[in-house]
Amino acid sequence: MSPVPAAWFGLVDDAAIFPPGDAPLPDAVAAYQGRRDEWYADLVGPLVVTDTVLPEVPVDVPVSVVLTGGAGAVAGVAALATRRGHRLVGLEAAVRDLDDLAGNVRRITAAVDAARADGDLADAQVYVELPQAEPTPDWLSAADVVAEAEHHLKFRTGGVEAHLFPSAATVAAWIDAALDRETSYKCTAGLHHAIRHRDHDTGFEHLGFLNVLLATRVAFDGGTRDEVVQVLDDHYANDLVAMARQSDLEGARRWFTSYGSCSVTEPLDELVGLGLVEAPHE
Repeated sequence: MSPVPAAWFGLVDDAAIFPPGDAPLPDAVAAYQGRRDEWYADLVGPLVVTDTVLPEVPVDVPVSVVLTGGAGAVAGVAALATRRGHRLVGLEAAVRDLDDLAGNVRRITAAVDAARADGDLADAQVYVELPQAEPTPDWLSAADVVAEAEHHLKFRTGGVEAHLFPSAATVAAWIDAALDRETSYKCTAGLHHAIRHRDHDTGFEHLGFLNVLLATRVAFDGGTRDEVVQVLDDHYANDLVAMARQSDLEGARRWFTSYGSCSVTEPLDELVGLGLVEAPHE
């Protein structure tokens, strides 16, 4: 039996090559491969890479590929992964046409469908990143298309500039939109710690991954928007840990599937420190 509780399986997608970590790809691959026999291996999902470096990744490493281009990049990535035998478990595409969000999602979907018809992307989950904004009718229409295609949503929860950190109210609206459509989602950027906090160096207010998971649980259980926002805004570890111990976190992971992090050890150390994961005694 894994020492990692099922609620935390695959929570952290290894995004070491992305900011602010910016690890060289060979170092990121070596670290990923080196963790395979560690007791906490089940905490980690795929290695997240861009399509431009996919040819440099060993084929035995499970990858989720972020497209640097639009829908037109899908075919090339899909064909390359199949030809080389990559373990392509995820494909992540950002909506770039802000004047036609739903149309852009349809183009991504059409490209994915064509690749699958050619025998590619059979095992890859598709994540569509919608713009960082309070959901508008156009945004919600795009989310409808994501759900209809049985893709997944991707939410950007931070970055290297202040404006890339959404408010708790906006994140609550995203969670609500996803659950309304019975569509799971992953997050990317900004979730460096378990608990919401203000970074001492940048002054940026970061969400915590535990906040997001518990907020998802509250929303799924019928909590009001204000109640979800309250959980997302909570800075107190004792409150959140007590809530986590009484919540069906494994069920919430059905919806909040994972988040990309440039560090694996930080979330691991925090889960152990909070008493939510127990490290085996040597």
